[in-house]
Amino acid sequence: MAHVGNGASNEEEDCFEDAYDKIPVASQMDLHTSIQEVTVALNLVLNNKFSEALDLLKPWSKDSMYHALGYSSILVMQAAMTFDPRDIQTAMTVIKEALQTCQRFRKRNSVVESLSSLVSKQSNENLREEEMHAEICYAECLLQKATLTFVQDENMISFIKGGIKIRTSYNIYKECQNVLSSSQVTSPVTSTATSDPYSQFEGGVKLGIGTFNLMLSLLPQRILRLLEIIGFSGNRDFGLSQLREGASSHSLRAILSALTLLFYHTYITLILGTGEGNLVEAEALLEPYLSKYPKGSIILFYSARIAVLRGNFEKAQVKYQECISSQAQWRQIHHLCYWELMWCHSFQQDWPEAYRYADLLCRESRWSKAIYVYQKAAILSMMSEEDAKKSGENLVDLFRQVEGLKQRLAGKSIPTEKFAIRKSRRYKADTPVKLVVPALEMMYVWNGFSIVGKRADFTDALLVTIETAEEELRNQTSPSEFHYDDGCLLQMLKGLCLKHLGRLLQAELCYTQVISSERQIRYDHYLIPFTLYELGLLYKQQGDFNKATRLIENAKLNYKDYSMESRLHFRIHAALNSLRGSPVSTP
Repeated sequence: MAHVGNGASNEEEDCFEDAYDKIPVASQMDLHTSIQEVTVALNLVLNNKFSEALDLLKPWSKDSMYHALGYSSILVMQAAMTFDPRDIQTAMTVIKEALQTCQRFRKRNSVVESLSSLVSKQSNENLREEEMHAEICYAECLLQKATLTFVQDENMISFIKGGIKIRTSYNIYKECQNVLSSSQVTSPVTSTATSDPYSQFEGGVKLGIGTFNLMLSLLPQRILRLLEIIGFSGNRDFGLSQLREGASSHSLRAILSALTLLFYHTYITLILGTGEGNLVEAEALLEPYLSKYPKGSIILFYSARIAVLRGNFEKAQVKYQECISSQAQWRQIHHLCYWELMWCHSFQQDWPEAYRYADLLCRESRWSKAIYVYQKAAILSMMSEEDAKKSGENLVDLFRQVEGLKQRLAGKSIPTEKFAIRKSRRYKADTPVKLVVPALEMMYVWNGFSIVGKRADFTDALLVTIETAEEELRNQTSPSEFHYDDGCLLQMLKGLCLKHLGRLLQAELCYTQVISSERQIRYDHYLIPFTLYELGLLYKQQGDFNKATRLIENAKLNYKDYSMESRLHFRIHAALNSLRGSPVSTP
């Protein structure tokens, strides 16, 4: 496992960490100076001085490739953390300007022709530093654009379109890797200072190659097959190794490689995978930055997130509060903490507190109002009648608001919004049929059961709630048209709880009951492929890999046009890779 380097000497660290007290204005800008200034800006960001960092970078963002890259990187980071459509649009605009700035420093012929000829016809000593760095900065801006495409939409077509658009970036990185390999043979590195252009070029290559490989390895086979035709391929292990090397380097991009790995281990593996992130590595990556930036909101946020994934919700709540208190410039980071705190309290079934954070999100955040209002209503429906009355909200009115709040990103609906809208339509009728445990259903959508499953006490409490709802459903004198759908949902969620409590045979019975009820399900058709997937994971856990593969392949090949289909296909891809022998860390 790689250990993250601090990226600077102690003397440099002291300078950078106090840099926001007095920031000198550069009168001229060369490559070395621009790298030094961007390093100062990065330390400002990690010390919560976001505006100061932007103010330092903006004046030179039209004339310096590194200032342009740094300026866009901060805005992209903000957009990626907040998922705010306006932040995403602003970041997209700035990326286009950054690409124009980088373009002015590039060779006039195509990148592939340029770099290939440089490698084959010239010695590495004759490589122009600015042209090498212009290529890597240009590719990095394109990579940022690709990242925002992933953030914007989970729709399969969007991934294909986004993949085609970033082919140029991918080819630049591959050619830059060839330049790096050739340079390592003929030009040994004699300096490890953060301003050393070779080290910065190497750090950029490892960040790009690593991220590309990791991103592409996540894609389901049907997309990968299309992308391989135009030259794309992704190897997860190689991507992780490149990012680890980048994170342990002295490059200014070391922290970016570390944050990419942290995001992968703490979010991507949960939302688009089977929840098997490497938390030991995540903690090791974060540790040096916790010492260096103890009050940095970004660092505190990931510290809290790791605590959540460890099942230590009490510690996580304290860390999220520290993160909120650490800065006030980026309110969107507060909103991200509110979202996490809402789930922390939901895992513990502390519904009044979960409701409080859902309500804060509804009032303050500019992201998906439809999801926030649905989540708020779902939590309200889990509360006791007395607590629900204290809120002053009308449950039916809240659910009826959801559909009118939907939005489109990049011209497309958000899949989770579509799911929430479809579920809330029950309340459109004059006599609404209430949803059963809707907050627990959304918990499953976000793969929350794999998190709460770390705590037997809270998992057992969830099981009691599900069985109570199951009893109420059985006792209905006039079953509704949703009766079988609701029963199957409860059985699937019950199976998840039983699995995490180690009662595997009972979990299997719950799953098979759902699958055998396929013909009775009228609306929630997503339950069958998702349950097949969960049953497959159960058999995988028991070591029956053949049966696990058959069930997961069944879910993949024989079902379509159901809610959250794209999300399941990403999870299926991760599960099948694991079953085929791809190493997956489960510390």
